[in-house]
Amino acid sequence: MQIRIKVLSGKNNHDNIFPLILLSSTMNILMVKGIFTYLIFTILFIMSTDSYSQEKLPYNDLSKAESYVINNKGTETPFTGKYTNSKEKGTYLCKKCGAALYHSSNKFDSECGWPSFDDEIKGTINRIPDADGMRTEITCASCGAHLGHVFLGENLTPKNVRHCVNSISLDFVPALLESGRYGDAIFAGGCFWGVEYFLQRAPGVISVTSGYTGGHIKNPSYKEVCTGKTGHAEAVKVIYDPDKTNYEKLLRLFMEIHDPTQVGGQGPDLGEQYRSEIFYLNEDQKKIAEENLKILADKGYKIATAITRASEFYDAEKYHQDYYFNNGKTPYCHGYTKRF
Repeated sequence: MQIRIKVLSGKNNHDNIFPLILLSSTMNILMVKGIFTYLIFTILFIMSTDSYSQEKLPYNDLSKAESYVINNKGTETPFTGKYTNSKEKGTYLCKKCGAALYHSSNKFDSECGWPSFDDEIKGTINRIPDADGMRTEITCASCGAHLGHVFLGENLTPKNVRHCVNSISLDFVPALLESGRYGDAIFAGGCFWGVEYFLQRAPGVISVTSGYTGGHIKNPSYKEVCTGKTGHAEAVKVIYDPDKTNYEKLLRLFMEIHDPTQVGGQGPDLGEQYRSEIFYLNEDQKKIAEENLKILADKGYKIATAITRASEFYDAEKYHQDYYFNNGKTPYCHGYTKRF
């Protein structure tokens, strides 16, 4: 940058040349320094942003029944699927990778025995000619998981399309999500009302569902679980945005909102259904859980929290969902204690 100054006095104008050169040079140096500082800041900002980039979500482990359909392109028995008759509002995700696939607004009752949708979230479904040479297979565009088949020309809806999807290939979150992959986690730490209350408040958490897992009977009721004979724990299933948080942050928060040293209960709630347990969905989650529990053990905590491979998660009854928010109360046996 050049600064030009018009000298008004007519005598000895050459005496003003040297100060003018100095001023011009100084401004050039300042400008260069300014540009350099801006570039350094920009580079550091980009590096900082990259360090908080999306968590690299691993694929979830699959049960034998899930793998039969999702990996081996099998078909579940009609009218037996979890979501066949579901009318809840929200988003259906891929069971294997957590990608958002369908909105409930596109779900309809085709009476075929499997969940039916007349549209998908844009760009989330691949169509592949089936090996039988007649049908068209549909798979998750993110991970290739087998979902089912798509049929045209049946005139069941104005869109004239039917995605016939296996329930076992899907997961569900009661929220309207955009395309992309989402993380999930399952924790048990006493009464699920309190765990749900604190995790729902965490940044990046999309939904928290109270339910039962880790037992040996199907679709247990609250009354059955309370007997302590079903083997289930009261637990919560968390769906989160990996752009805003990650599994380790949520696990650490979980370990700080309940007492991980108490055996066979939590606070005044006693019984195996109130045990402390982390149910991992893949080997990455297992490793993170083990590492963090070791950190606490090294600090002197006598950890009672178990680490167990996740099994079927059953949603609890409606009146258990969002319990404290709906009743205007606060948890009586959960609170925050910094441990990490």
